[in-house]
Amino acid sequence: MPKLTSAAEQPESEKTKVVLVTMDNHLSGAFDQLSQRLASSTGLRFKMHAASEWRNNPGAVAKCRNDIEQANIVIVTMLFMEDHFLPILDVLEQKRYSCDAMVCIMSAPQVMALTRMGKYIANTQTGGLIGLIKKLRPSAKNEQGQEKPASAGAKQMAMLRRLPKLLRFIPGSAQDLRIFFLVMQYWLSGSEANILNMVVMLVQRYAKLDAQHP
Repeated sequence: MPKLTSAAEQPESEKTKVVLVTMDNHLSGAFDQLSQRLASSTGLRFKMHAASEWRNNPGAVAKCRNDIEQANIVIVTMLFMEDHFLPILDVLEQKRYSCDAMVCIMSAPQVMALTRMGKYIANTQTGGLIGLIKKLRPSAKNEQGQEKPASAGAKQMAMLRRLPKLLRFIPGSAQDLRIFFLVMQYWLSGSEANILNMVVMLVQRYAKLDAQHP
């Protein structure tokens, strides 16, 4: 794991806060352990919110919105349903340009459009490399002489694995796109170690607090 500044060296006001918002809490156990590990070893504050809890718990929505407002880095994933993303869409829009980075993957177009990481700002760049993101969306083709979804999905995953290596050699916003695709890879892998590496990668790449860059 890449090394971050130790917790003892960081004043509370200078500790980077990372918030992840996702569809459900099936990985909550891993997130709890990861949060404790990051807090004790680096002082980084990592919080996770599950949109599936919001319908029956308005307080959970309010807590998520507050954490987004306080975050340095925001990660959003798997928010496709309006019930999941509309309750926080406005606060994401407001936070987009004041946080260090906002990474929105595998979600509704309204959410994906809010991605801002370094030189890559979604919906302000078209064509070329940006078009690769669209190719990774699920296929809408049917079985009437067209490509089967399973085949399309396999091709998308193969592309996702190749892209970070290809983008290493292209300057400018391509490097931020490379991080974007690496985030997707880490998330899809799903283990605690991969989520840990994802968070550390984003903090080291985008966090602006001097405490994170000894």
